[in-house]
Amino acid sequence: MNNRGIHVFTSESVTEGHPDKVCDQISDAVLDEVIRQDIAADNKEKNPRRKRLGSSRVACESFITVGLVIVGGEITTEGWVDVQDLVRTLIRDIGYTDARYGFNYATCGILNTIGRQSPDIAQGVEVGGAGDQGLMVGYACDQTPELMPMPITLAHRLTMRLAEVRRSGLLPYLGPDGKSQVTVEYRDGTPHRIDTVVISSQHTEEILNRKGDRITGAAHDEIVEKVGLAVLPKELVDRKTRFLVNPTGKFVVGGPQSDTGMTGRKIIVDTYGGWAPHGGGAFSGKDPTKVDRSATYMARHIAKNIVAARLAREALVQLAYAIGVADPVSVMVDTAGTGVIPDERLTKVIREVFPLTPRGIIEELDLLRPIYRVTASNGHFGRSEPEFRWESLHHVAALRSAAKRRA
Repeated sequence: MNNRGIHVFTSESVTEGHPDKVCDQISDAVLDEVIRQDIAADNKEKNPRRKRLGSSRVACESFITVGLVIVGGEITTEGWVDVQDLVRTLIRDIGYTDARYGFNYATCGILNTIGRQSPDIAQGVEVGGAGDQGLMVGYACDQTPELMPMPITLAHRLTMRLAEVRRSGLLPYLGPDGKSQVTVEYRDGTPHRIDTVVISSQHTEEILNRKGDRITGAAHDEIVEKVGLAVLPKELVDRKTRFLVNPTGKFVVGGPQSDTGMTGRKIIVDTYGGWAPHGGGAFSGKDPTKVDRSATYMARHIAKNIVAARLAREALVQLAYAIGVADPVSVMVDTAGTGVIPDERLTKVIREVFPLTPRGIIEELDLLRPIYRVTASNGHFGRSEPEFRWESLHHVAALRSAAKRRA
């Protein structure tokens, strides 16, 4: 990023009821159920799971449209997933329980087209190799306590707040579908103020004006107050900050009724909001032998620990793998001139401190747990919940020690 002068940067997020995010959650809910069954089978057989890569392979994709959900992909497992019940329960939990929102968990059609994974892939994975080729990117910076870029952090806060006020009944007229967008003004690389906030949320018709074509002023102000101002940093909001609430005027028709959804279409929302590059693939529905997911988590883990250790103010980490090969074919770090030691030395530190094989990553980040549905909305990074072990900072001391030896 350009760290000189004045510039603005914008990131967006979407709510748990956005059609694409519904699909991400379905795919990850399938993955979680397969992992649960694997764990139960391993415990029954007294099989120490941590010494393995897991017995199942999951690459689950979902599609949603008016009145229909299709679940497909390739899964190899000894367990059995009741896809019908799982999908209906998840959609109900998200909030599509009323025909007013254009989709109903109880009446939608569900089509299961899941097949088996190719044995050509499995033969390289079972010995500890990567499940596919690809490049993975992790990033961290000191703009926020979460060590994330500020625009995407604030955008996620808004979508999480939309879900909170809807579920609690504080704003009962809101529906599950929604989006946020935040534009931050930077001065010399530091967040200075919030320039523009966009909040778009599905809602019932009761808050429209008499003409039925726009949200009433009272509802507009209530959403700004109860959603926007409730979570945005007060010191960054000034009299010039613009709040745009449902800029077209209304958002009654939403969810799968207004837009199809697919797994893996919100990858920039999932990562850094466009501030840093995204790697080669999406995350949801993929078991951790797929380095698209696990190695991206490790790359974020590395970058965050580097910044937390104050070895750099920002760090971009790239890992790359070949299918069936355990060790990465390349490791790269770019600290954008903010590192306390040269980047080439820091790369050697990374290889020294962090396990980078798929097996090592899975064990280090404890990825053979049913933790994935919660990652499928509101971003995979910058989170504090116990599922997000890649956000932990337990390598800070080791990094400082290794960096000192190579200084």
